[in-house]
Amino acid sequence: MTDKVQIYLGLGGNIANELGDPTSHILMVRDTLIRDERFCDVALSSLYQSKPFGVTDQPDFVNAVLSAKTSLDAMSLLDYCQELERGAGRVRFRRWGERSLDVDVLLYGDDVIANDRLTVPHIGIFERNFVLVPLLELNDELMINGQAICDLALAYEMNGLKKLD
Repeated sequence: MTDKVQIYLGLGGNIANELGDPTSHILMVRDTLIRDERFCDVALSSLYQSKPFGVTDQPDFVNAVLSAKTSLDAMSLLDYCQELERGAGRVRFRRWGERSLDVDVLLYGDDVIANDRLTVPHIGIFERNFVLVPLLELNDELMINGQAICDLALAYEMNGLKKLD
C-alpha cells in the first residue's frame, strides 16, 4: 500500500443547476471522497459565503476547504477533481466566472509542482481569504513554502466573507 499524501482542496461554486446548489455540490465532493478507498481522514471546513474574485459581476460564492489523505499522485488527483466538476455539471463560461463547482488542488503534501496543468501550492493561495480562513480552521499549524499560515493576517480577515451555518 502506497503511503497516503496530505492534500487540501479548495471548493467553491456560485450557481445552481439541475444537479443542485453550490452547497450541495460541495457536500457531494466530501461524501464522494469519504466513500472512495483512495482517500482517508476527510475533513471539510465550515462553509463561507464570499464575494466574487476577479470577475465581480456574478453571484456570491459558497467556498470551503477539504483536507484528506490520498494514494493518488498529483496529476491523477487533478483529473479526479476535474471529473468531480463535470459530475456537478460544471460549464466554463469565462475565466473566474460563474460555476456550479470549482475543485482546486491547493496543496499536495509539501510538493512544489509547476506544469502546464497544475501549479501547487495553488498560485493564488496567499491572496485569498476565502482559502486561507478555512485552511487555518482545518490546520492552524499548516506551513506553505516555509510560511506558517497562522502568521498571515489574511488568514484571519473576514472582510467579504460570511461563515454559513
